[in-house]
Amino acid sequence: FGFQRIGDQAWAFGDSRGHGFLLGATAGRTTLNGEGLQHEDGHSHLLASVVPNLVAYDPAFAYEIAVILQDGLRRMVERQEDVFYYITLQNEPYRMPAMPEGAAEGILQGLYRLRPAPEMKGAPRVQLLGSGSILNEVLKAQTLLGERFGVAADAWSATSYLALRREAL
Repeated sequence: FGFQRIGDQAWAFGDSRGHGFLLGATAGRTTLNGEGLQHEDGHSHLLASVVPNLVAYDPAFAYEIAVILQDGLRRMVERQEDVFYYITLQNEPYRMPAMPEGAAEGILQGLYRLRPAPEMKGAPRVQLLGSGSILNEVLKAQTLLGERFGVAADAWSATSYLALRREAL
């Protein structure tokens, strides 16, 4: 179930200074509609953004999840920080790439360049951002823009819009 079903419990857990991982197993409106509206979860990260000690991520790849879990354990167990994590997980089978060199810091900060634009002299350049279940479509768009329209596009994985927002504030 999405965050809309457990918002009060998340607040109570945060108020009690709980530590742990809350894994949202239906993310990004990818579940079949016949399974019910509780799986039409396209707004959990927006709802999660108001819980001050909640750290929320929307990873797309296994290595992103591994980096986030390791950071969570370090913060909650080793440092005893009063935070807990909400991580959305997808239900789509797709290939898991290797982690790009130097990506760990960006994963935790909420944004890293997953795949740079191909070299295209004089081409217009755009930046494509995606997270979770949509990131594979961003990578397809990057290829399409380059091959069909001559546009150089950097593809970025936005693992946490909440982390980006908090950093901006």
